Amino acid sequence: MRKYVIKRASNLPERLARYREELNDEQFAVVTAPPGPALVIAGAGSGKTRVITYRVAYLIEQGVAPARIMLATFTNRAAREMLRRVEQLTGSDVRRVWGGTFHHIGNLILRRHALCLGYGANYTILDTEDARDLLATCIEDVGRATRTRRFPKPEVVQDILSFASNTARSLGEVLARRYPQFEPLAAEIARVADLYRERKRARNAMDYDDLLLNWKSLLEEHAEVAELYAEQFEHILVDEFQDTNRLQAEIVDLLARAHRNVMVVGDDAQSIFAWRGAEWTNIYEFPQRYPEARIFRLESNYRSTPEILAVANASIAANRQGFPKTLRAMRASLGWRPALVPCRDVDQQAAFVASRILELRDEGVPLEEIAVLYRSHYHSLELQLELTRRNIPYRVYSGVRFFEQAHIKDVLAYLRIIVNPHDELAWKRALRLIPQVGPATANRVWEAISTDPLTMVRRGDADALVQRRGDGWAEFRALLDMLAREEMRGDPARQIELILAHGYEAHLAHAYENAEARLEDLRQLARYAARYDSTESFLSELALLATERYDAPKPLVGEDTVMGGAEDELLSLSSVHQAKGLEWRVVFIIWAADGRFPSPRALREAEGEEEERRLWYVALTRARDQLYITYPALVADYAQQTVLQRPSRFVTEVPVELFDIWQVEDETIDTESAEEDEEVGGYLN
Repeated sequence: MRKYVIKRASNLPERLARYREELNDEQFAVVTAPPGPALVIAGAGSGKTRVITYRVAYLIEQGVAPARIMLATFTNRAAREMLRRVEQLTGSDVRRVWGGTFHHIGNLILRRHALCLGYGANYTILDTEDARDLLATCIEDVGRATRTRRFPKPEVVQDILSFASNTARSLGEVLARRYPQFEPLAAEIARVADLYRERKRARNAMDYDDLLLNWKSLLEEHAEVAELYAEQFEHILVDEFQDTNRLQAEIVDLLARAHRNVMVVGDDAQSIFAWRGAEWTNIYEFPQRYPEARIFRLESNYRSTPEILAVANASIAANRQGFPKTLRAMRASLGWRPALVPCRDVDQQAAFVASRILELRDEGVPLEEIAVLYRSHYHSLELQLELTRRNIPYRVYSGVRFFEQAHIKDVLAYLRIIVNPHDELAWKRALRLIPQVGPATANRVWEAISTDPLTMVRRGDADALVQRRGDGWAEFRALLDMLAREEMRGDPARQIELILAHGYEAHLAHAYENAEARLEDLRQLARYAARYDSTESFLSELALLATERYDAPKPLVGEDTVMGGAEDELLSLSSVHQAKGLEWRVVFIIWAADGRFPSPRALREAEGEEEERRLWYVALTRARDQLYITYPALVADYAQQTVLQRPSRFVTEVPVELFDIWQVEDETIDTESAEEDEEVGGYLN
């Protein structure tokens, strides 16, 4: 057989000259790198997207056919934006580039070869809800063992199976490491998994995880298909490689084995998603899997001031594992060092942040350019209340508002029953929390007790309707008895603790994958409730905050954005995980205290502290102009004892001279100036 090699132009000087003008030296070296494996360590704000875009354009201009390029990104939108820019740069039709998420590309390939795996080419892709419904039927059909109170709900089983699939771990290993409370049910969960797998195949359906699992199986079990795509993809580019899981990395290796022209781009210092299956070792061990790989570093930062980067560099340097790099600011100093702001307590922390935000807005910084970041969602509790009081409009990136989360509303439903026994919605919500009580049974119970609900339930009038529901109904009645005692009505914090101890903590464990985080939310709610001398005043305060300054009262549901400002001007509140990839002119990091950031839960893992420090680094590098780091010095523990709180280790390990230390004091407002102070938001000096 005679081989014919198509000759390509060695370079295009006029176009290379244009690239030279539009890229810095680091970026240019990556874009014009010769064939072969390449690892690009792209620091925060260093133009990573620009580099990938220009690399694809360069390959096409060098004569590589678009259909022989695979571009894997973490969102299809990102791929579309990159390829749109490539088209502008090259004038070429880039529709034949294999661009998109791993799941998108895998689906394209599986459609062509589904028959090899026993599927029809017209297979259905189950979305998350469809997959959960199918799992629910499998759980029901496995038998009585799954009807025990402790058996995980379908969404939790879904998370267990997904984590096992994406990390290539056995079900037993995942249960032991992440869900030890379900280890006694391992055999039943395995039977559910087997039945779920059989029924998907029988229905010619795949869920999202199957798109990767079956793609890998196709490449491993069918040599002719593997050879076809290994030859097809002459160049493979992977964005955000630090966030890939083991399955994705193995697929890349299978596809790259013919040409080995694989360029992975990412930042080991921003690998923060181990909890959802990302393998930090994928990027760290890339040079071991590809010994001939060139390593490039993008260290020129175009986002942040030198002072902010000095803190970020000093912080991440404390990690022992990783690729050393130092971000260099391409911006001039604005004369602002990051502010370290110790506060007396959590209320003063919330007041400081809100007051400083109002000052910044008066100074010309739009609310859209300001963000408050935190490690865990419950850290925003007091701040959300303070922002509402001051009518500062905000959006929550990390989920719905604190009091609108399902577990918060569940616990508040019990308190609402005690305060207002005729609250039908609260009754029906609480009844549905009883094991084996669904909406139909809850409706029947309500119809039977609606004339005098609390008295009738405590008296046993509804027992006949739920007598076959196991011990759950008796425990529910006993809990209501305890909550309704006169001495308990003046202590909403103790009421919340009772609810947790008498069934709700167990409910969290089998209902939610992130049960421990939700439990911490509720403990923080109990700490907050301790400042009120009655359940009525606690619930009234929450309801008033939800409706304050609005035209008409509204229940504490529905909106995840507080009204009160221009529709396009909203302060951003976000967990750090949700903030990755975003940036703002001004960033506040709150609760920067040991025991809060880093998270105690994360520190249980062997490499937990280093991942937490990477998360801290991500938070620092979201800020462009100004950075404020705050923590309360005094906090109440779960037993309502006041304790002294240390600043985060991530703060104290950075030289103190890199910070500007602020001292916060409460302003004394006299009656003559009170009206004026109200207009400017009651700033703190």
